[in-house]
Amino acid sequence: TQVTVEIHPKDTTPQLLKKLSFGKGTAPVPLFKRIARKNIPSRPETMTTHFFPAYPWDKSSLKSMPVDLQQFEKLDAYALKVTVKNSVEELVKALLKQARTDLEKVRAIWMWICHHIEYDIVGYHNKSQLSTRPIDVLQTGKSICEGYAGLFEQMCSIAGIQCMKLSGFSKGYGYKIGQTFTGDSDHAWNAVYLDGRWHLLDSTWGSGTVDDSLTKFTFRYNEFYFLTHPALFVNSHFPDNSNWQLLKPTLALKDFENNMLHKSNFYMLGLLTAHPETAVIQTVNGTASVSVDCRSATLFTFKLKGTDEHGLMTLKKHGMKLDIYPQKTGSHKLQIFAKPSKASEEVYNCVLEYVVECKSVDKAMRFPKDLHQPVGPSWFTERQGFLRPSHPDPIIHTNDGRCSVTFTLGKDISILASLHSDDSSLTEDMRRRHIMQIHRGNQIELKIHLPHAGNFVLKIYAKKKSDPGNYDYVFNYLITCLNTEAKWPAFPQSYSKWAEDYEILEPLSGLLPVNRNIQFKLKMHGIAKVLVQAENTYPLTQSRGYWEGTCNTSGCREVFVMVHENANHSFYSHVLKYDVETQ
Repeated sequence: TQVTVEIHPKDTTPQLLKKLSFGKGTAPVPLFKRIARKNIPSRPETMTTHFFPAYPWDKSSLKSMPVDLQQFEKLDAYALKVTVKNSVEELVKALLKQARTDLEKVRAIWMWICHHIEYDIVGYHNKSQLSTRPIDVLQTGKSICEGYAGLFEQMCSIAGIQCMKLSGFSKGYGYKIGQTFTGDSDHAWNAVYLDGRWHLLDSTWGSGTVDDSLTKFTFRYNEFYFLTHPALFVNSHFPDNSNWQLLKPTLALKDFENNMLHKSNFYMLGLLTAHPETAVIQTVNGTASVSVDCRSATLFTFKLKGTDEHGLMTLKKHGMKLDIYPQKTGSHKLQIFAKPSKASEEVYNCVLEYVVECKSVDKAMRFPKDLHQPVGPSWFTERQGFLRPSHPDPIIHTNDGRCSVTFTLGKDISILASLHSDDSSLTEDMRRRHIMQIHRGNQIELKIHLPHAGNFVLKIYAKKKSDPGNYDYVFNYLITCLNTEAKWPAFPQSYSKWAEDYEILEPLSGLLPVNRNIQFKLKMHGIAKVLVQAENTYPLTQSRGYWEGTCNTSGCREVFVMVHENANHSFYSHVLKYDVETQ
């Protein structure tokens, strides 16, 4: 679409203004002077403008034109070193020595301003000490958004680049989720004309961030705000003149107010979309869901009212899904954090913030405090060697208190598993004894017998077999059992001589009834003899790979299974221990 527009004189006496920004603990700089809304700049006269027809964003690029940042490395480094301060003209002349194309000129100006002008905290609070004239901004090295945008406009003009200073509303410092925007503009930014169309940038937000109390500015360069794709820019910048959204159709102010604020981290981490798209979410029957789509494997975490206890987050190959169950009614802040899967450092960046309005609480979905996010298997657990899980979902429901989870192990790893619940006083040892590992080739089965009904966390740890060190936590499941009749004793205690690929077929219960004949069937290999020691000693006989026999439990409190590894040796090793019920 081509549109021809006329120009209006700009208001020459901007009035003073308000603030903006973002981030966890930091905000893009506030910007502004309250800029009078009259005589809003329209497009330069006689210039035809190509709108960006793509809305919403087509996910192809964060920029509004092809930009190869590697090709800018030399130019960027040069621009940062230029130290001219005596006049704007001299500064531009020095910067342009290394810039040939219009794009390179704009880049050099952008890099210089973002790294040399700091946000004027004092001037923001005390307008009498503030000047936004380009020469004053240059010589003091500080300003608010109006000064950044004015200096940018003048430097482009000297360089022969068409540039506009724009004003409007922004979701920056002081922005509250779901707020409405009224009155005068609170921020200023620029549009530049390159390759036959307009492009948007914000050097104030490109330069750094302010803290929550607006007392400290930190230089923190942000590439995102250089030639940002208009469909992304409009997420946080709403121009007074909607033509300057450079979008068709344009976004209405109401939609701008309701739409989720995507912080620049969101896009810089390769995240694509989030649902819901509105910033305020209502729970339905005590729950609400959020999902994020992304390009590549990304790790996520969340905080609802500052904790991750009341939700269930699962990682997907291209994103994540989160179901939350607030345990109190009212309005709660929900933050979503992300980091690339390859990131070595532990730092997660806040990428989304919602307000969750909860009208009713689902008490049944109160999770054990030991539940760790994310829950269930995923691409991440696959990387750790856990392939083809029998239960791909994060929750395992059991009616009778028994369940079994299997994996194919893709690496030579040893597994450790334990059971945790808020309602039981299980010792560390008993947490493990309610789980039995059965190995068959590269398959592992975890057989679980719950001690009682309720919600349990099954935590799974692993280490390389060749590693002498500790086991590392890998992931967990939530196991739920509503049947109050369910009550299983622990499995028998095994000792170090019980090999990984041995298997108990019976008895599975570690607690044997008294005065009974008990049938034993064990799968063991490489053994010369097996004895069961109760009040008396009972040998087991070998048949088709199994050792079988019976023992009587009268007159004893414990029953041991012992093996003779070599027929020529006289000593036995304990491999299993059972307890016998008291009379």
